[in-house]
Amino acid sequence: MMQTIKKLLRSVRGYWLLTLLAPLSMIGEVAMEVQIPTLMAGFMDAGVKTMDMSFVLRQGGLLLLCSVASLFFGLGSATLASKAAAGFAGNLRHDLFYKVQTYSFSNIDRFSTSSIITRLTTDVANLQMTFQMSIRMTIRCVFMLVLAVIMAARISVKLCLIYCVALPILAVGLFTVIRKVQPIFKRVFKTYDKLNNVVQENLHGIRVVKSFVREEKETQKFTEVSGKIYGDFVKAERILAFNNPLMQFTSYGCMLLISWFGAKLVVASGDTAALGLTTGQLSSMFTYTQQILGSLMMVSMVFVMLTMSVASAQRVAELLEESPDLTSPENPVMAVADGSIDLSGVSFRYSRKAKRNALENVDLHIAPGMTVGILGGTGSSKSTLVQLIPRLYDATEGTVKVGGIDVRDYDLEVLRDSVAMVLQKNVLFSGTIAENLRWGDPNATQEDLERVCRLACAHDFISGFPDGYETRIEQGGTNVSGGQKQRLCIARALLKKPKILILDDSTSAVDTHTDAMIRQAFREEIPDTTKLIIAQRISSVEHADMILVMADGQIVDRGTHGELLSRCAIYQEVYESQKKGDEDNG
Repeated sequence: MMQTIKKLLRSVRGYWLLTLLAPLSMIGEVAMEVQIPTLMAGFMDAGVKTMDMSFVLRQGGLLLLCSVASLFFGLGSATLASKAAAGFAGNLRHDLFYKVQTYSFSNIDRFSTSSIITRLTTDVANLQMTFQMSIRMTIRCVFMLVLAVIMAARISVKLCLIYCVALPILAVGLFTVIRKVQPIFKRVFKTYDKLNNVVQENLHGIRVVKSFVREEKETQKFTEVSGKIYGDFVKAERILAFNNPLMQFTSYGCMLLISWFGAKLVVASGDTAALGLTTGQLSSMFTYTQQILGSLMMVSMVFVMLTMSVASAQRVAELLEESPDLTSPENPVMAVADGSIDLSGVSFRYSRKAKRNALENVDLHIAPGMTVGILGGTGSSKSTLVQLIPRLYDATEGTVKVGGIDVRDYDLEVLRDSVAMVLQKNVLFSGTIAENLRWGDPNATQEDLERVCRLACAHDFISGFPDGYETRIEQGGTNVSGGQKQRLCIARALLKKPKILILDDSTSAVDTHTDAMIRQAFREEIPDTTKLIIAQRISSVEHADMILVMADGQIVDRGTHGELLSRCAIYQEVYESQKKGDEDNG
C-alpha cells in the first residue's frame, strides 16, 4: 500500500507548497481553539467571580483575538487544501490519460473501456476528496486530539484517565467497522465499471436499440446493475451506522463520568484550585471533552473515507503501474527506407491463454509500391495480419520487417507515421472536417486538403455542404453517411504521405463506381506507396499486383486475379457467388 501511496503522491507536483501550508494553517486554527477553554476558565474564575472589569475586558479581548485568528487560519486552510486537492486530481487525471496513450492494444485489452473511464472519473474524484481530507481534517483531528488532551491534563490528570478507557473502545469499534466495510467498497467500484459499460453500449448503439424497440430491456439491464450498487451501498451504510451510536455512547459516557468525578473534586476543594477543580476549570474540561471526542468522531469519518479510497487508489495505481507491452528500443531506427514488407515464419496469438494461434506460420514478401489485395472469410485473421505491420501487436513467433528492418527496431512513432491505416469502422472526432483531416498532417494547407479529398472522391460532397471544409462533424461522425465517413478517413490517411497504406475493408460503404475511382486515383497519384487492400468484393482487388487468400489464420493461396481464378477453389467460389449476385441484381 505504501508503494501505491508513493506513486500517487508524484501527482502532487506543483502543489507541494499548498499541500504543506494547508496543514500548517490548520495547526494554527487548532492552537487557537484549544486556548479558548482555558481563557474561558480564567474569565469565569478570576473575572466574573471577582467582578474585576479590567480583567474581564482583557480576557474578553484575548478570547475575541483567538476566535478571529482561528477563523482566519480555518479559512486559509480550507482554501489551500481545496486548491491543492484540485491540483492533485488534475495532475493525476493527466498522468492517467497520458499513461493510457502509451498502451498497446494488448494493454487496453486487459482493461475494459468502461473501467478506464471509471478510474479517470469516479476513482480520481474519491482520491481528490480523500487528499483534501487528509491534509486538512486528518491534521485537525490529530492535533486537536493531542493538544486538547495536553490542556485537559494540565487541569486534571485524574479526569484524563477517563479518556484512556474511552479510546480503546472506539479503536476496537472503528477497526471492526472498517474491516467489514472495505470489501464492500471494492465490490462497488467493480460494479461501477459494469454500469458505465451498460451506459456506453446503450448510447453507442442507440440507433440499434430504438430500431429493435429494446429500450425496456436496456432499462432493465441498467436497473439491475444500478440496483447492485444501491444494495452494496445500503449494506455498507448499515455497517457504518454503528459508528455514530458508538461515538455518542462514548462521548456522553465521558461527559457523565467527568461531571460525576469533576463535581466531587470541586466540592472537595471548596471551590479552590489548590486541592481540586474550580468551576471554570470543570467547564473547560467539558469543552476539552467535546473537542477530544469530536476529533475522534472526525477520525472515524476520515477512516471511512480512507476505506473507500483504498479501492480507488489500488485501481488508479493499476493503470499507472501497467507497463506498455510495445516500446521503442534504446537506439531505434529513425527512418523507414521504403514500403517493402517481409513476414518470415510469423505466428501470433492475442493472449497466452488462447488455445490456438490467430496467425500460423505466415511467410510473405511485398515489394515497395505493390498493390496487394487480401480476401478471406470472417475470422480468417485478415485484420490481424495487417495490424502487425505498424506494430499494433508484436508477432508471437517470427519476424515482421518494413523497409528491410525488423519493426521492433524502429522508433514506434517513426514506424507508425510511415504506415497509414483506414479501418472499416474508422472514427471521426468532433470538430470541423478540416480539423479531422489534419490529423494526417497538422501543417496541411487548404490545397493539400482538397488534393487528398479529390483522390478519395470526397471533395465533391464536402463542397456541397454550406460550410465546406469548415462543416462541423458531430462526435463519431454521426452527421455524415458511412460512405462519406470512409472517404474522409481515406483522405486523412493520404495526408500522412505514408510509405504503406492499409485499407481494412474501408470502401465497403461506397458504391462500386466510387470504389473504382478511388483505386484508379491510387494507381495514378501514389504509385510508390505500398497498398494493402482488405476487401469482400473481388472487384476491389482484381487489378492488384498480388491477391492473398486467407483461411483459418493462414495464406492458403496467392497470385493475380487470373491465376487464382484458374486454381484456387475458395477464390473461384467467391467470384462465382458475386458474379451471380451481380447478374441477379442486373
